[in-house]
Amino acid sequence: MPRIATYNVEWFNALFDDDGSLLEDNEWSSRQDVKRRQQLAALGIVFTALDADAVIVIEAPDDNRKRSTVRALESFAQTYGLRARKALLGFRNDTQQEIALLYNPDVFAAVHDPLGEETGKKGARDAPRFDGVFRFDVDIDASPELITFSKPPLEAALTFLETGAWLRLVGVHVKSKAPIGARNPDEVMRLSIQNRQKQLAQCVWLRQRVDQYLAMGVPLIVLGDFNDGPGLDEYEKLFGRSGVEIVLGEDGREELFDPHARMALGRRVGAMPATARFYLHHEKRYIQALVDYVMISPDLRANGSPRWRIWHPFDDPACYNTPELREALLTASDHFPVSIDLDLAFPQPE
Repeated sequence: MPRIATYNVEWFNALFDDDGSLLEDNEWSSRQDVKRRQQLAALGIVFTALDADAVIVIEAPDDNRKRSTVRALESFAQTYGLRARKALLGFRNDTQQEIALLYNPDVFAAVHDPLGEETGKKGARDAPRFDGVFRFDVDIDASPELITFSKPPLEAALTFLETGAWLRLVGVHVKSKAPIGARNPDEVMRLSIQNRQKQLAQCVWLRQRVDQYLAMGVPLIVLGDFNDGPGLDEYEKLFGRSGVEIVLGEDGREELFDPHARMALGRRVGAMPATARFYLHHEKRYIQALVDYVMISPDLRANGSPRWRIWHPFDDPACYNTPELREALLTASDHFPVSIDLDLAFPQPE
């Protein structure tokens, strides 16, 4: 079975020079108390153990006039001998955190193939292209706001070379809800509400695209970092739902499926799966969160028995019982990979 994964690598960009060469030195990385050579070595261990045929890399190295995401990722893959050694970039962004696909060209052919119409500054209401503008009334005042993605999702068309089967991947890094820049409690509340409104609008936009793919009968995987999940903050009560629930499907719409999301939706208290571990400096402790997902369409779920895995250094027994991998996962990023093993032994639709 091919393995497809998503992995948010914290400040991957800081580990490469402008030529895409790895900075394997003793300078500090952008991760707290981690040297660049330590983070690179840890990432090499994690990607090697993951051994995926396709990985959506969240916070991939920057792409601009001087730097190349593809060059950096392919250099990384060559250095560590990864099977997933070809890189694909969608729409570049201005955040130094691209969304890219690293894949095995012996297993998949892949192209960036976005849907939707281009928009001007006025935007469009119906699933415009992800580098455009979405008109959506977030505060129910009959005046639509103009919504954009700071990191436009990557839409990749994959062909499974063994059978000719094809599917779509949508790699996602939805806006954070953190009230960055707030200087007092009132600003914290105002920015938190504004950010959640924008995050929900982005998820409505994503769900419109999901509906398009499902109507076309295209096997679909939506994966990445949603910065959200059921019950993650008190502002969810204000809006009545999370962005993850919107993308999964509601109000009778055909649903996507992720077992970890469903577990969280059905259990608002008690033990929860987690895909990230963040350090709270003001409280001097770590918290865990479920923010990374691999959602699949019903046809993929019905085809064989998909197997999901969160590569958590403490919750996954194989990771925990492999000290080198356990330590690498903690050093490499504040997120952990999420993978799915899928049966793609079906022919390409007519």
